Amino acid sequence: MRKTTLGSGGPEVGVIGLGCMGMTHAYDMAAERDDATSIAVIHEAIDLGMTLIDTADVYGPHTNEELVGRALATGGYRDRAVLATKVGLVSALGGTPNKNSSGAIKNGKPDYIRTSIDDSLRRLQTDHVDLYQLHRVDDEVPIEESWGAMAEAVAAGKTKAIGLSEVTVDEIKRAQAVHPVASVQSELSLWTRDALAEVVPYCEQQGIAFLPFSPLGRGFLTGRFASLDDVPEDDFRRRLPRFQQEALEANQAIVDRVRSIADRLGVTPARVALAWVLAQGEYVIPIPGTKTPKYLADNAGAADLTLRDADLAELDSLPAPAGTRY
Repeated sequence: MRKTTLGSGGPEVGVIGLGCMGMTHAYDMAAERDDATSIAVIHEAIDLGMTLIDTADVYGPHTNEELVGRALATGGYRDRAVLATKVGLVSALGGTPNKNSSGAIKNGKPDYIRTSIDDSLRRLQTDHVDLYQLHRVDDEVPIEESWGAMAEAVAAGKTKAIGLSEVTVDEIKRAQAVHPVASVQSELSLWTRDALAEVVPYCEQQGIAFLPFSPLGRGFLTGRFASLDDVPEDDFRRRLPRFQQEALEANQAIVDRVRSIADRLGVTPARVALAWVLAQGEYVIPIPGTKTPKYLADNAGAADLTLRDADLAELDSLPAPAGTRY
């Protein structure tokens, strides 16, 4: 796989990484978990050059880090991976004023961050991570305080670099005044382009890696979901506005356009969608998630697809989706 670096000063990684959330969290939770296959997918991803492996303590909670830890503890895979995890969201039951749409409470308190890094390292079976990310900025804690605790983890050798997630340019600048920002992780795909207005250009200017999560529109852009009935039971997507039946029907126009380009190029819609994301910047490194080997190989193949200017222009002109993100 083609390589880039995790920002201007970061380690070398494949241009596409692997998001591990769906292996234990949020998607198709009624299905039986197949940890052996998930571990095999993590191994194959690294073998394919998808060396950035992304997880978080809230996924599960905790079970995702444990799974990734088991996968990397064998066969020398830890030394070959650039391992990223996150802190700042806590699994919650019931409503709370500080609850986000995925059912988690923001917690950016310094003491919590200091404790959480050690817990994550234990679950991941490693003495350090390569990237430790603040999953969300806590509205009740100044970002400077949260970021200062993240910086302490760098000084202690518990992480090599620190990053942010779902932030504004102003929040990035405030964090930069305390300690360098290695990466920003936010949603970016053909149906979620908000970050292209300010955040992605700022990251490019500053040499900060931008890590798009859900670069395939939570699977929608692959063409898998023509109806709400196609979304598995007990799946986070069933609650999202864009996956409600009326919105799904309207949004098929986006998939149809992506598929027409894919057919013309002789590739899958997933490859086209990922290649468009890759074209958004030198340090834009999408982290599509999958627990299925055939989808993993298809995602990796997007690294070899270079879209023509005409293709990019056609994709840039796609209509906005029906429905909000959350």
